[in-house]
Amino acid sequence: MAKLNWGMIGGGEGSQIGPAHRLAAGLDGAFTFAAGALDHRADAGRDYGQRLGLAPDRAYGDWREMLAAERARADRLDLVTVATPNATHFEITKAFLEAGFNVLCEKPMTMTVDEGEEIVRLAERSGRICAVNYGYTGYALVRHMRAMVARGDLGRIRVVVAEFAHGHHADAADADNPRVRWRYDPAQAGVSAQFADCGIHAMHMASFVTGQNVERLSADTVSTIDSRVLEDDAMVNFRMDGGTVGRLWTSSIALGRQHGLTLQVFGETGGLRWAQEQPNQLYHMPLGGRLQVIERGEGNLSPEADRASRVTVGHAEGMPLAFANIYADMAETIRAQKDGRAMDPAANLYPRAEDGLRSMAAVFAVAQSGKADGAWVDARPPMFRAEA
Repeated sequence: MAKLNWGMIGGGEGSQIGPAHRLAAGLDGAFTFAAGALDHRADAGRDYGQRLGLAPDRAYGDWREMLAAERARADRLDLVTVATPNATHFEITKAFLEAGFNVLCEKPMTMTVDEGEEIVRLAERSGRICAVNYGYTGYALVRHMRAMVARGDLGRIRVVVAEFAHGHHADAADADNPRVRWRYDPAQAGVSAQFADCGIHAMHMASFVTGQNVERLSADTVSTIDSRVLEDDAMVNFRMDGGTVGRLWTSSIALGRQHGLTLQVFGETGGLRWAQEQPNQLYHMPLGGRLQVIERGEGNLSPEADRASRVTVGHAEGMPLAFANIYADMAETIRAQKDGRAMDPAANLYPRAEDGLRSMAAVFAVAQSGKADGAWVDARPPMFRAEA
């Protein structure tokens, strides 16, 4: 089977996210890393791209040069990943969708709700795929949680509790550290800091697993370090369109927490608990039964979990493998489109532009509610309110 051509914008030398994407895209042999504009410094981007194996004529100085050249090629890219600073996501994603490319955008997809709605509509009109990298939904046992909920193993879902709390910004002495400071500056980060950075991962995972969307929310946001304008801790209560009650805590000042992404789901006949730092175990408590530990990679799991398990049982699973499942979904989708065939349902789980839009609407809703002492506000994007 011929490989698909993949390109990347951003993720240059020293980037935190770039290597994870390159490992993930190459894991299954579905994509060839064919082109890139990897750095805002043109010469550095070209040099690094060639050191990674790109042909000189496809190691570009910037994304505009890449777009102009790639749209004219017979072997044009099948997928473009956007891993640049947040404020550039909308412009780049829009330009590549308009030119007929499939796009995988890092989160947040946009900086405003209006921009998000424009991307959703553009993806629909163009017939191109626009995905958002909520990569933690690629973990095998997260997908198994989703399958268990969907097939009714827990009965009606009553409550979902999500957390994404770490302590890496707890030092007030970091107030002038440029790597930290920008995150709490509205001019650079927008209306939200910690919720927009981490909280939306937790909220999206709650929706992904339960199959429900957030309708309204109430938020308590606080800046615990005086020099910060935007929040470094938030508690969000929310209600979902299937009747589930949601609780979410996100923090960057929780000393002792390293990553802190966890999800608990409580239904009528059972409960589940999963933590990203121990991704190989899923805890299942059936009503009237005993606590069970489900191991990733063991037999008799769901098709969704089996497809997403990359290493044998008992071995560690990591973030690049979860990202690789998103890329595997994308490859399957692109090939199904090319061949005009139906998708495998177990491979149709990648996060869409609609998910990115709902996240941005939630960011603005949290900011609005936090300023209004926790008032309940509509968390749906306007275009989805009209459809309700």
